[in-house]
Amino acid sequence: MKHNKKTKVALNSVFWSIFLTLMKGFVGLVTGSLGILSEALHSALDLGAALLTFFSVRVSDKPADEKHPYGHSKIESISALIESALLFVTSGWIIYEAIKRLFFEKIEVEVVWYAFLVIIISIFVDISRSHALMKVAKETKSQALEADALHFSSDIWSSGAVLIGLVCVYFKIPAADTIAALVVSIIVIRAGYKLSKRTFDVLIDKAPEGITEIIKEEAQKVEGVVGISKVRVRPAGASLFIEISVEVSRKISLEKTKSIGNAVEKQIKTKVNESDITVHIIPIALNNETIIEHIQILAHTHGASVHDIVVHLVENKKYINFDLEVNADSTMHEAHSVASRLEESIKKEFGNEIEINTHIEPFRSEILNGERINKEEEEIITKEIIDISSKFRNIYEPHNIEIRKANDKIFISFHSYTNGNISLEEAHEEASELEYLIKQKINNIARAVVHLEPKE
Repeated sequence: MKHNKKTKVALNSVFWSIFLTLMKGFVGLVTGSLGILSEALHSALDLGAALLTFFSVRVSDKPADEKHPYGHSKIESISALIESALLFVTSGWIIYEAIKRLFFEKIEVEVVWYAFLVIIISIFVDISRSHALMKVAKETKSQALEADALHFSSDIWSSGAVLIGLVCVYFKIPAADTIAALVVSIIVIRAGYKLSKRTFDVLIDKAPEGITEIIKEEAQKVEGVVGISKVRVRPAGASLFIEISVEVSRKISLEKTKSIGNAVEKQIKTKVNESDITVHIIPIALNNETIIEHIQILAHTHGASVHDIVVHLVENKKYINFDLEVNADSTMHEAHSVASRLEESIKKEFGNEIEINTHIEPFRSEILNGERINKEEEEIITKEIIDISSKFRNIYEPHNIEIRKANDKIFISFHSYTNGNISLEEAHEEASELEYLIKQKINNIARAVVHLEPKE
């Protein structure tokens, strides 16, 4: 829809430029008026600019591709820059002719009624198309159409100057026509300067005034964002390509990190809707991060996992103990190497005046193709589980017993009720002991897992 509007108004401008160029050129040649001839040349360049705008808006709305990842919208900026150059060329020719007529060559200007008519028609046409172009330019944020609108609004003033010049010539002030032409050139130079400056700013990726502050302010409204380290803005036609680096606590999960990134993008778009936003997340350590959390994060960076972290402070010296999970298929040498690297990282963070004791535990995570054991063997193992469970004070009524076999090893899992008022640590200790006894009593068991649940 936007593309059709832009194309239609640009094509309409082309047709009016053709009409005005032919009309002014004919009247200028007949009357000898430099003011009208300068306007004719101005309209001829307007025609070139209008054609350039028409083709640029057709190309600029093409979607991004492999060779143009930021799209084609900057073609409008190039179009506007060429249009600025045309304005300066126009002004140079007008100034040259004006100086020649003022000091070296006297030319009589014939004032006829249709000379006034052509300028008046030109003014009305420029008012109409400048308004139409600016309206669509604001709706679509098209730089090329805005450049055309600015161009034709300056034409209104230059045509007005020529009209005043013709009136003065009619009242026997012959130099007025040449002076009017000089006024036209000054207006055109001013329009060209404003247009080229704005276009050049876009081509060198100058961010719109105040946009960086708006982006930072919106991003900081998102919960979980603790800082903004970098904002880059790249204008391209009606769109802004935004890259922002936001700082978050390194303690939060990957899923939460992704959620924060999406929220930042959504929040920025409430203020800068025509934008393509890339959010970079930078995890950082916060002042409220505990030593235990710090150790967990360091382990994660080494691709390891730790638990049961205990930190003792004795006479200003720290003693750190934890269990380190290492792939069960690792050799002892490989496992010890992982532990040593982690211990070095911890000492680098907290200083060498600490004592670290690492308990290495084998960790296995795999998918196995299993099968159920025969009915007779299943009944024997089930009876053993019930008998062993009966010896515990806080674990009772084993149920949902599942017994499987994989790689010639037996895997057992079952649920048991427990006293809901005892501590988690006490419950875990009893469950661990139960699992140990089952593995001791029943041959060929690879793993026994007890899921405890309080019984109301």
